Amino acid sequence: MADKASSPPELWRHPNPEQTPMYQFMAAVNEKHGLSLTGYADLHRWSVEHLAEFWADVWDFVGIAASRPYDNVLPSTDMFPRPDFYQGSRLNFAENLLFPAGKDIEPSDTALITVTEEWPTTGVQPLTWSELRERVRQCAARLRGSEIGLTAGDVVAGFIGNHADAIVAMLATTSIGAVWTSISPDNGVSAVLDRLVRVKPKVLFADDASLYNGKLWPSKDKTLQIVEGLGEANSLKAVIVVDSVNYASSSISNASEADLGLDVLKSVVPVAEAYTQFLSRAASDVPLHFEQLPPSHPLYILYSSGTTGLPKAIVHTAMGTLIQHKKELALHCSMGPRSRMLYYTTTSWMMWHWSVSALSVGSSLVLYMGSPFKPCGEMSLPQLLADLEVTHFGTSAAYLVALEAKKFKLTIELPKLEAIYSTASPLPPSTFAYVYETFHKDVHLSSITGGTDIISLFGAPCPLLPVVEGTIQCAGLGMAIAVADSLSPAESPKLVDLGDEGNLVCMRPFPCQPLTFYDGDAKYRAAYFERFHGWWHHGDLVRLVGDKHQYLLMLGRSDGILKPSGVRFGSAEIYNVLIRFFATEVEDSLCVGRRRPQDTDETVCLFILRPTTTQPGAKAADFDDLRARIKAAIRRELSPRHVPGIIEECIGIPRTGNGKKIEVAVKQIVSDLNVKTNASVANPEVLDWFRAWASAQK
Repeated sequence: MADKASSPPELWRHPNPEQTPMYQFMAAVNEKHGLSLTGYADLHRWSVEHLAEFWADVWDFVGIAASRPYDNVLPSTDMFPRPDFYQGSRLNFAENLLFPAGKDIEPSDTALITVTEEWPTTGVQPLTWSELRERVRQCAARLRGSEIGLTAGDVVAGFIGNHADAIVAMLATTSIGAVWTSISPDNGVSAVLDRLVRVKPKVLFADDASLYNGKLWPSKDKTLQIVEGLGEANSLKAVIVVDSVNYASSSISNASEADLGLDVLKSVVPVAEAYTQFLSRAASDVPLHFEQLPPSHPLYILYSSGTTGLPKAIVHTAMGTLIQHKKELALHCSMGPRSRMLYYTTTSWMMWHWSVSALSVGSSLVLYMGSPFKPCGEMSLPQLLADLEVTHFGTSAAYLVALEAKKFKLTIELPKLEAIYSTASPLPPSTFAYVYETFHKDVHLSSITGGTDIISLFGAPCPLLPVVEGTIQCAGLGMAIAVADSLSPAESPKLVDLGDEGNLVCMRPFPCQPLTFYDGDAKYRAAYFERFHGWWHHGDLVRLVGDKHQYLLMLGRSDGILKPSGVRFGSAEIYNVLIRFFATEVEDSLCVGRRRPQDTDETVCLFILRPTTTQPGAKAADFDDLRARIKAAIRRELSPRHVPGIIEECIGIPRTGNGKKIEVAVKQIVSDLNVKTNASVANPEVLDWFRAWASAQK
């Protein structure tokens, strides 16, 4: 990891920066405002010092389809309560994706390509812009119809994979002004219900199966359990089952109602249909209509990784999401109608929502389902990038690190590939060099960072800056990020000196701040604004380095959120499984993430305290057997990605004087982080045990 005195090498510079949309935007700003900004540092400084002018210029430059323009771009500079950016405007999110403003797109051009790990055996399934619009029209017509009666503000959920039908369902939902929330079908029933029971969806789109690593995983039983679990909420009016097996295998098609579980579902909900029939029954004379809504109308619900309870349901707005994504995709990523993006993601991850917005700048999307190492090992995704002429490839740092660890060498050329985006966890310095050695020297490699909380980026790509090994290129335009002293009081927060580590904060409002939590504004305020009053507290430990321009170094989480391979979840999800299935065998537990300086990824560590008194099946049980059963239960109830890499027995669980588990202190100890903690520990001898344990692992 670089320190404040080091100067990591530059690996890339854009050959023609003056031809990029970012440069052209800077020129437009200079001309309009009589300025002489000469580089990204100047442009970023101006963008955060003149927020209203900046966001007005972004609206004009990227193009927004709106039936009514805004009256006031930024009525308040306070961060809480959230300011209503573009106050007075009326627009629709889906319209902006299906009919990108100012983009020359032919109806016959390709909009989406769905691919699974079985390619090229089953081929690829493209969808033109015309076909996409027609499917959205059909789906919206059925959702609006009298059987379901979906209206603005209702919630629609997707237990669904990354394919064209997921995007159709989302766009149909948002065209009406209903709110979309999605969870990948590789999640377990408990994980799904923990999220959906609280938001009370009116409609559920569910895949019948998913394909991963050569195996077909049916979803019928899980869907039935989810529907039964939602029954108490008494909100579900329709379940639409997507025959995604047709994507997954050419040898299986035309699934029967029994195969899809419709025969049972019809006895539980008023409407239960197969997706293809659902679309085909739409009236042909119902036009595609876009409800014109205020800029802060709810669009998406995503879920936080809460460490003290159920994941929080975060409500994101239509305009905040749209303008932020268009700014990032058009300016920071240089994307447009000639671009094609493949982001390796699931529908649970905010990067799915981010990548789908590429439609709003006229780009096409490749939607991939399955293992990144199928059908031909490490060559699988690179070959797909070549075959489908992908220009922008997004993935997790874990994938690139895995290629590096296997010493994979590329044997084909990727002349169309312009950019590789790595997120979810910090990209190690050695992997930067590996990517340039393995792919090609002209690719724009960017480690990026943001989060579910803002459905976008704080740290972004920049075509006007060099790629510097081990760093994130820049703070996004309009994002006034800084580094706060972790020990400064909440009432009077202070910033650290340049190069020192601390908490990532944002000091001025931005349009993609969440509207609220589904649980209410009080929890929303507590989550982001109580730690440093008046500043957005993001929960990342960071460092800024550089002179005129500051590069960002990510050091890990400052809270208890877990991020193995970039998948975010809270320790409470693990605790809930232990309480439900191991109450007599586990007296207490602590779950933290460990990422030491030498580690390339975070490891989830679960520490178990067993009962001190002899109980049937508890103290006498072999710990190896208990460990195996805990892993199996977590895999079944949550997902394979939730399974801890380490499960150890400990002597106690450190707690504060008022009984709260001290996760962050243990995380710092096991991760060898040089971060001070002022936690009041009721049983400090337990922390000594964790220090000894961590030392023994070296």
